[in-house]
Amino acid sequence: MQNVKHHKGIQFLALLAIFFVLVVAIDPESGGNLWRFQENIFWLLPDALNNGLKYLINDFWVVDIYDAELDLTEESTMMKEFTRGLSGVVLFFITLIRELLLGGVKTIVIFTSWDFVSDNEWAYIPALPWTAVAAGAFLLGHYLGGVKLSVLAGLSMVYIALFGQWEPAMQTLSFVLVAVPLSVLIGLVIGILAYKNKTFELILTPLLNVAQSMPHFSYLIPVVVFFGIGDHAGAISTVIFATPPMIRLTILGLKKVAPEVLEAGKMSGCNPRQLMFNVLIPTARHDILIGVNQVIMQCLAMAVIASFIGTKGLGYDLLVALNRLNIGEALELGVSIVLIAVVLDKLSLAWANKQTDYFADLPFYLHYKYRLAFMAILIITSIIAYAVATFLPNVHNYFYIIDEAQGFTTQTFWDAFVDWLITATYQSVQSFNLFMITSVLVPMKETYLAMPVVATLFLVTGVGYLIGGIRSAIIVTAFIGFIALTPWWDRALITAYMVTFATLISVIIGCSMGALCSQNARATKIILLVCDTFQTFPSFIYLIPVIMLFGVSDLSVLIAVIVYATIPATRYTVEGLRNVPPSLQEAASMSGLNRMQRLRHVELPLAFPHILLGINQTIIFALFMVIIGAFIGTDDLGQLIMQSLSRSNGMGQGILLGLCVAFIGLAVDHLIHTWSNTQKKALGIA
Repeated sequence: MQNVKHHKGIQFLALLAIFFVLVVAIDPESGGNLWRFQENIFWLLPDALNNGLKYLINDFWVVDIYDAELDLTEESTMMKEFTRGLSGVVLFFITLIRELLLGGVKTIVIFTSWDFVSDNEWAYIPALPWTAVAAGAFLLGHYLGGVKLSVLAGLSMVYIALFGQWEPAMQTLSFVLVAVPLSVLIGLVIGILAYKNKTFELILTPLLNVAQSMPHFSYLIPVVVFFGIGDHAGAISTVIFATPPMIRLTILGLKKVAPEVLEAGKMSGCNPRQLMFNVLIPTARHDILIGVNQVIMQCLAMAVIASFIGTKGLGYDLLVALNRLNIGEALELGVSIVLIAVVLDKLSLAWANKQTDYFADLPFYLHYKYRLAFMAILIITSIIAYAVATFLPNVHNYFYIIDEAQGFTTQTFWDAFVDWLITATYQSVQSFNLFMITSVLVPMKETYLAMPVVATLFLVTGVGYLIGGIRSAIIVTAFIGFIALTPWWDRALITAYMVTFATLISVIIGCSMGALCSQNARATKIILLVCDTFQTFPSFIYLIPVIMLFGVSDLSVLIAVIVYATIPATRYTVEGLRNVPPSLQEAASMSGLNRMQRLRHVELPLAFPHILLGINQTIIFALFMVIIGAFIGTDDLGQLIMQSLSRSNGMGQGILLGLCVAFIGLAVDHLIHTWSNTQKKALGIA
């Protein structure tokens, strides 16, 4: 094994030597296609894709549509009618849930008219009092996870209400309550079909890989063209983004069902439908519910990004606050988003892990005690809110909904604190900022931009061959070669430089911290809790403190990326080291190794394949966060994607840019997974 490693090491050094020779030998001025691929057919793809999609929207399958209100017939296309109908259905459900939470008349107007609502004062959907919703959160938390979860869920709702964020929070929640069921249903159906049809699964797998590697913004661009802007467009883009993990976990859960369970179902006389819904899905319940948890978190992450196309809620308010550099307001909104994310994450995980007692024979009032308690609280709080509104009409009804103007606020404190912090740390921060940009980031960026395309492809091909043979070489060269043939090679190199820098720092911090914490059970528990908490934060939240301290620069983005991407490196290192068999640890100790020697010579080599997977996730996290960081100013692929979002003919460019980002992630993912599997086989743990 050592000889093989030594042989691979020599080959890699030779590969690097040839790469550097090519870098020096190829002149940017006269290198031609050796330096950068010149204009080719790939440069026409954005316009071709635009034209094809415009034809699909405006000219394909033209039909006559009768408008009853205007009493006329007009031409339209089936695509427009489909998107219009789907938008209407999605918007109806968002509006319905939003009005149940906040009150309103639009849902009634859909079935009647504005004249009917104007003539009948009673035609109004009253909002649920915030006190009832908060009490419901307390009860739901207690039912799913006990006292601790009850306090977390309930106090989070109380905080959101008292700080005047109730309306945008309920707007976000209504958005999530529509997107999540749609994503779960679509993911469950597609997952079942893929489980039953292996050919369909083989076709679906690469599509899921690409979908899960595409940056958030890329999903918004085609949705804007097909569905316009607004809450419905945000919900549809969120469903598309959040469905892949549900599909994967559904397939995984169904495949994990033991053959004995299937045989027992067949022997009991189940037909295929009964076998699926009465045996397979209940048995795979845990994995499917973990998929629901992932969908919820993806929807919340996308809820902030979807504010770019007009989705109302906390994300939209946060975007406005950041644009105005109102850091105090942004912090309060950020805390509200984080609380909703943490609560929904904990509730969904508790639901997935909750064991159902199918044999309990309880009386009616005990069996439905939580529902009865909520109904009683709803009635009581509604009576109190109605009484206050009736007898004290000129007093703000704090039992009903607390507006932003009536709620508590700490914006002044945070703004003053930020001003003090910037003043107190200005010189040191600016010195650090100047040093990092001029001495580290700019030279590293220029080094990447000095890489000729042929030399880079040679290096990528060689690394692929050394890690996984000819198959891996072809795959990664195809991914990176596609990017090289587009007009955005330099932007891709800038993206690669930022991801490389952030990944190196994140891996050093994460692996070091994980290795240290894994040596102590209490430290392990604490660090995993910290990772769980930080991983529930929507990625956009990480931009708030860096804007506050470092302003708008590449360094700001990279600091946010490092904080975000350190999480998987830490988690996987801890889990990899904690999963080393105790018998091997004891054998190493009995051989005379001290703790550090045992860590270096036994535990780290055995945990290395698992740590590699953590490094893979770190790179993917860094790549996604770099693209999101375009919001505060970078000149990488993310900036071009954001520009495509605001251009009328930017759909083709935006989709292809998203594919470029996805291909970077997929190339790295393939190499690391192949390397990890090779290491597992070498260690005999595959």
